[in-house]
Amino acid sequence: MFDKTIIIDGKGHLLGRLASIVAKQLLLGQRVVVVRSERIEISGSMFRNTYRLRGFMGKTRSANPRRGHIHYHNPARIFWRTVRGMTPHKTARGAAALGRLKTFEGVPAPYDQKKRMVVPDALKAIRIKGFRKTTVLGDLAEKFGWTKKDLVEQLEEKRKQRSDAHYKKTIKHVDSNKKKSENNAEVKKINEELANYGF
Repeated sequence: MFDKTIIIDGKGHLLGRLASIVAKQLLLGQRVVVVRSERIEISGSMFRNTYRLRGFMGKTRSANPRRGHIHYHNPARIFWRTVRGMTPHKTARGAAALGRLKTFEGVPAPYDQKKRMVVPDALKAIRIKGFRKTTVLGDLAEKFGWTKKDLVEQLEEKRKQRSDAHYKKTIKHVDSNKKKSENNAEVKKINEELANYGF
């Protein structure tokens, strides 16, 4: 039923709203990939979110700290954990749903050449007023020990350059094909015939 994998570009989305929509789709059987997790936003100021997350990061077990409270520091896993909290992950159905989710910082190799989509119901520009403060997940994660922000930005810059070069090459190819078809007598005849029928 759900053969196609949905690839969501996380940039400009709100964390909780996107996570709830993704969790629902996973439980319905859809495979979802979320890229550019470091550009997901959280409502509230940096101070507020830092204060709240510091309280969570400090939670541990007095008996054996290794046995509980695993705190993820990279944005992709922070988003993954948010989705996990919205699924019944201790049941077989919930575990299978969570297995259908992949999250990444940046846009890695297989997905940089595939069409990405946005979720309008979770976009910051649509869901909250423009003067409200928000926190970028990558900036917040960096405060708690995520060290790969600069590397991800460098790789993103290279990806954008490749993408731009590919786009220009495609446009050039389309334009040259269009000119060839316009000069072709047979194509002109077909176009005239179509014009008679209103196309």
